[in-house]
Amino acid sequence: MTQTDTMPIPDQVLEAAARIAAHAHITPILQARSIDTETGTALHFKAEHLQRVGAFKFRGACNAVFALSDAEAAGGVVTHSSGNHGAALALAAQLRGIPCHVVVPDGAVPAKLASIQRYGATLHHCAPTIAAREAGCAQVQADTGATAIHPYTHPQVIAGQGTAALELLSARPELDALVVPLGGGGLAAGTALAIQALQRDCALYLAEPVGAADGARSFAGGVLDHEFVPDTVCDGLRGSLGAINFELLRTTDARVLTVDDAATLSAQRMLLACMKQLVEPSSAIALAAVLGNQALFAGRRVGVVLTGGNVDFTALADLLRE
Repeated sequence: MTQTDTMPIPDQVLEAAARIAAHAHITPILQARSIDTETGTALHFKAEHLQRVGAFKFRGACNAVFALSDAEAAGGVVTHSSGNHGAALALAAQLRGIPCHVVVPDGAVPAKLASIQRYGATLHHCAPTIAAREAGCAQVQADTGATAIHPYTHPQVIAGQGTAALELLSARPELDALVVPLGGGGLAAGTALAIQALQRDCALYLAEPVGAADGARSFAGGVLDHEFVPDTVCDGLRGSLGAINFELLRTTDARVLTVDDAATLSAQRMLLACMKQLVEPSSAIALAAVLGNQALFAGRRVGVVLTGGNVDFTALADLLRE
């Protein structure tokens, strides 16, 4: 799947904020005294699960689609996605009035596939491997002339994702740390750019599932390590860390915190019980990282990005039983 490999820069986050202003929500920042007491930390939750399509992904997709020239947009757009990015790109394409194609792996969450179709995209099914996804996108490109918008390595996607942190830090300049989930690295890289754009002294922590910890291994070894088979309830974080994202994050002091699934599900229940906020495991992992590292965050003012709320209804029944 081809995409522009130009490294994004901090100013592009500011440009993205202006570009998507007419389309994306400015999501609220939530607090919960009970969770602050539990963690010994002042937590400020950026509620991106209340963003359009129910996830922060709309920011990056919207920025990428509206950054296209008319000639580039004419053939539509194509991506591969197991859910949120596909829905986000479909809505952005719908808003611009261009076709959208999404290559989806077998076994994806049915509710997320329904969301993609709801926004008018054409689905193309493939085997549940990165190679099959890439091949499917290449075929759609060849057949339609669509422009590829990679879920997390496209520079305009990265810049767009950074606007969530840009809003959070602009509204809460006192924050001295941010915690975001780590999967492919689009949000993580965009957040790092936002911190640089605002010239803030703010530490960045990346919450990653133990069962998909290629980011932690890559940072430890200094080179990308994709030798893993993802095994985590966080379906949105099963993708491998992108090369462009890794290179950008290596220039920062970002630190990876690994979290097991049991802790993530416990944090998901805490958010529902204490804040009445229903989020995906891939989102709750950010709070779980704080809960599992209380000595690290104690006494600090911490921003936590709640990335998505598209919970599988069958999984919700299990969550409520707990």
